[in-house]
Amino acid sequence: MGLSKSCIMLIVIAGKERFAFKGVASNLVTYLTDVVKMRNSSAAKTVNSWCGFTSMLPLLLAPLADSYWDRYSTILAFSFIYVVGLVALTSTAFTWEWYPTNKISSSSFLFWSLCLISLGQGGYNPSLQAFGADQLDSDNELPTSKDDKKSSKKSLFFKWWYFGVCSGSLLGVTVMSYIQDTFGWVLGFAIPSIAMVTSIAFFSFGSRIYIYKSDDEIMHGKPFQNIVQVIKVAASKLKKSQTVLPLEKSDVVELELQGKPLCDEQNLNGNKALDENPGNSSYLVENARIILRLLPIWTMLLMFAVIFQQPATFFTKQGMTMKRNIGSNFKIPPATLQSAITVSIILLMPLYDTILIPIIQFITRGEKGINVMQRMGIGMFLSIVAMVIAATVETKRLQMSKQHSETVPLSIFWLLPQYILLGISDIFTVVGMQEFFYNEVPIRMRTMAFALYTSVFGVGSFLSALLISVIEVFSSARDGQSWFSDDMSKARLDLFYWVLALASALSLLLYVILCKFFKSRSDLDNRK
Repeated sequence: MGLSKSCIMLIVIAGKERFAFKGVASNLVTYLTDVVKMRNSSAAKTVNSWCGFTSMLPLLLAPLADSYWDRYSTILAFSFIYVVGLVALTSTAFTWEWYPTNKISSSSFLFWSLCLISLGQGGYNPSLQAFGADQLDSDNELPTSKDDKKSSKKSLFFKWWYFGVCSGSLLGVTVMSYIQDTFGWVLGFAIPSIAMVTSIAFFSFGSRIYIYKSDDEIMHGKPFQNIVQVIKVAASKLKKSQTVLPLEKSDVVELELQGKPLCDEQNLNGNKALDENPGNSSYLVENARIILRLLPIWTMLLMFAVIFQQPATFFTKQGMTMKRNIGSNFKIPPATLQSAITVSIILLMPLYDTILIPIIQFITRGEKGINVMQRMGIGMFLSIVAMVIAATVETKRLQMSKQHSETVPLSIFWLLPQYILLGISDIFTVVGMQEFFYNEVPIRMRTMAFALYTSVFGVGSFLSALLISVIEVFSSARDGQSWFSDDMSKARLDLFYWVLALASALSLLLYVILCKFFKSRSDLDNRK
């Protein structure tokens, strides 16, 4: 049983989008420092803030898109905005190359072009993946066979979707960073623009073979209007002091949606209005209770997200000062090493299920080997080890830089262990985060589960930028020399990495304590 032509086409399109985005994001810090002439700290904060803004936008745009547009129209509209942003970014590279004196207007144009890319991606990505999942719901199958095949077909689709996204990211990081460093930034930004234009053409050509949801399915629920309605009704109820918290029936609606008659008819009828009318004040209170219960775990994951901002910023700046030659002519672009994270994920993900889990099952005598929260903890621990290694390598690089004014005779491949460890930690923590938030919310809030997962990296990006600003102020107060000095022989990135490692270790300790007191939804359900 394979995937339909529409699914395959959308997977290719998703890979093209990742190629375009990674082709810009992975080496953006080099563009900002070498071409725009930003300071190292300013460039890192700009990249972190932009990545955070890009990660948070889907939370705002997805409900609006679901409420007012069908997914096909949303993809077309936001892909156009995406392309406009990429073309605008390409024009800034052209302007800086030919008219370097007009810096103020060029900087402003660069800012707006990055915002357009974020806006385009914010509406494009969630809609494209949801539209891809829509292709699995075919009415041409018999009901029984449809039910039997649906789960395995979705599993196959998301595996190939993940492979397409990783492949596009890998090509974007490796190919585009080399082109940008070797042939210039105009061509380096023009190719991602062309890739997105061709993806729009591919998407439009496939319009006849796509499966479209009916208008009733697309517009059902109108999430944005429901949110507004919830706020209005809740405010009214709070004024009248009539808010009710259904403590013992939080999942009745979920059972009803699953079509399982596990509750008496009176209870089902009494709670049916909760899903049919999300404006009910108890709906808001129940959702708030669920989010607040998960908030401590969400908070402890933020330092993991902060660490994941380093490969595209300071790791890349480290690599620029190290020996990058292979042979006499070829130099490795520092941003290319980010591909080690993606390669680690692609190669080790199958080994996780086939080798690692069976070994852990044998050791622990457990059916699943390790639970989701233990998996996230292991990933957090590996990210700390990665930062310790990064700090050690940077200390060695600084010692050697005192004897060499420009390139340090230390191979860039000394950075590979920290990249590979981050890739392995990604398999544990990121995949675990998706499963954790997905399992800990009711069916009616599964979109919120995705929002919680992506918001960790969005807020983590902003937190990373804030941390750089605070450390820059305190480190430069003593002798005027910041840890993020533009002179990499005087910068103290090793101390910054130790701060991240210690802060992450503290987060992991608090996380372990929280896990001892945290009760999963399944545990709470068994108590009732």
